[in-house]
Amino acid sequence: MADGRHQNIHVEAKEFDERVVFVNRVARVVKGGRRFRFQALVIVGDHQGQVGVGVSKGADVTAAVTKATEVAKKHLVKLPIYKATLTHEVQAKIGGARILILPAAPGTGLIAGGVVRTVLEVAGFENALSKSHGSSNRINTVYATIEALKTMVPSNRWVTKAKQDTSQRRLERKN
Repeated sequence: MADGRHQNIHVEAKEFDERVVFVNRVARVVKGGRRFRFQALVIVGDHQGQVGVGVSKGADVTAAVTKATEVAKKHLVKLPIYKATLTHEVQAKIGGARILILPAAPGTGLIAGGVVRTVLEVAGFENALSKSHGSSNRINTVYATIEALKTMVPSNRWVTKAKQDTSQRRLERKN
């Protein structure tokens, strides 16, 4: 192709890993019968600590997925990652879904099932343990997982023995 028509074409690299977790067919009853729509649950993340969740409905599956992806990108949260795992143990409850996520040693991998595993993967965690109690509702489980991860304290804000000693010395100097 010497005419140069294809020089301006460039492939845009995807910024986020987009995962369609669940598509549900929902119906409403009208006078003539049932009207079907689709509900999509999408998780997006950049494998570097950012993750977002979106749930949306559309007339067909592609419309629902597109809308859910846009919602997920609008609701991104930044999470602290410490040595490829969580900074500390976290838990949360949304609806009937209770989630417990624990940090794990290097080489453990992700010991998590279902949507919890997907959230941790796209967020960028490589080693973690998790347990889901109560409801198996995927949407509530995803929201509980995100809520638990949002409660993590970054490692630079940990109160350690050394930090406590230095703060006590400062107080003693002032007095």
